[in-house]
Amino acid sequence: MKKIATKIHDAWLLKPKVFGDARGFFMETWNRQTFRESGLDFDFVQDNHSRSAKHVLRGLHYQSGDTAQGKLVWVTSGTVFDVLVDLRKSSPTYGVWDGYVLNTETHDRLWVPAGCAHGFLVLSDIADFHYKVTSPYRPDMERALVWNDPDLAIDWPIEIGLEPLVSAKDAIAATFEACEKYE
Repeated sequence: MKKIATKIHDAWLLKPKVFGDARGFFMETWNRQTFRESGLDFDFVQDNHSRSAKHVLRGLHYQSGDTAQGKLVWVTSGTVFDVLVDLRKSSPTYGVWDGYVLNTETHDRLWVPAGCAHGFLVLSDIADFHYKVTSPYRPDMERALVWNDPDLAIDWPIEIGLEPLVSAKDAIAATFEACEKYE
């Protein structure tokens, strides 16, 4: 596995070894030892899978306080533009956003550290999005940062004339200035 630094402190783009031929491909989706050897030693407690249609934007989500989740994310079908925003006041990249195209062709994964908001926009007709998390989901601790905050100016690849499909919760999410942060 190749580990590539992102613009966000402690976030990594991960390129797994993929073995392919005329029959298809094989790859390890998770190997504790490989991750430990790469300096990524996490205990995952939950796996999640979402399926979304084109133009769906999910996020930017995070959990508050000590329930913050580190996330290992990837796409098994389709293509998404994946975004993370650093909400850690002590981080050298506090307030910075970064985005990556994740798809089934590259098999890239993204490590989103605890203390970052996370979301994605579906670019293909359908996308299956998977993620492992380091802390269980707690609905009472769930928070959302508005996806189109002008202060963050995230460059979402939204088709001209189209509005992304967002949940009611995401449509009224907090701005970066007002959202809950981490120390």
